[in-house]
Amino acid sequence: MSRRICSFTVVAIVAMTTPAPAYAQSADLVLCDRVAADPSDPDKPADVKGVPDIAASDIATAIKYCKNAANGPRRAMYQLGRAYAVNRQMPEAIAAWRKASDKGSTSAMVELGVLYGTGAGVARDEAQARKLFERAAEAGNPRGVSNLAALGGGAGATADPARARELLSKAAETNAEAQYQLGMMLAEGNGGSRDDAAARALFEKAAAQNHPGALERMGAFSQEGRGGPKDSDAAKAYYQRAAALGDEDAKKALERMRCPYAIKDKRGNVVTNLCF
Repeated sequence: MSRRICSFTVVAIVAMTTPAPAYAQSADLVLCDRVAADPSDPDKPADVKGVPDIAASDIATAIKYCKNAANGPRRAMYQLGRAYAVNRQMPEAIAAWRKASDKGSTSAMVELGVLYGTGAGVARDEAQARKLFERAAEAGNPRGVSNLAALGGGAGATADPARARELLSKAAETNAEAQYQLGMMLAEGNGGSRDDAAARALFEKAAAQNHPGALERMGAFSQEGRGGPKDSDAAKAYYQRAAALGDEDAKKALERMRCPYAIKDKRGNVVTNLCF
């Protein structure tokens, strides 16, 4: 399976769902958002950047302030679960995600679905995972869509990537993660014909919204000339933007651009790289 296409074992989450109820921005919530917001969570305010992974140095802060803000918007409870999970406090994370899910957080629904689908921290229960993914998918959550497709239509059923494409197409009208996920399916011919030009157009839309994965893919497509013009300068700029947002593949791509020539010994082992 290729880069970042969602299955029920993948952890990145995003949704397009009903807006959360309006609450006053408390100082606790502001700090919770600053250190623990998920960049792809649809409940995240547009002016909050978010962090792909909560830094080890911020875990205690995230737990403290997200717990204080947890009676407010549902994203605070979801973010509290993220903080507990990275701190390996899975019972607490699961409890927080259950509460966030009850409040309507589709991000939390998918997190719980992943746990049930993999049996991590809970007894494995594919039926329960399916229910959670279905709820998230019905709300337009792209990862809920992809994970539901990965589970298939029933016990022993095969995945239905064509259906996943169809559902993602609806969410992709406005949602950056859906644009990225659909672009990945088009780029690989998963669930239908391969279409590099259409994939690139979707990546470009998501990249304009600072989606790290889409920025990295735009870098690769620009570097290779896939689905559009080849442009090394544009590729480097896309990689740099993605790397600044923490994308590891983009960081590696930049290093390859900087040091493109590998010197190998007679056994084929890389001895050193020539860098510009």
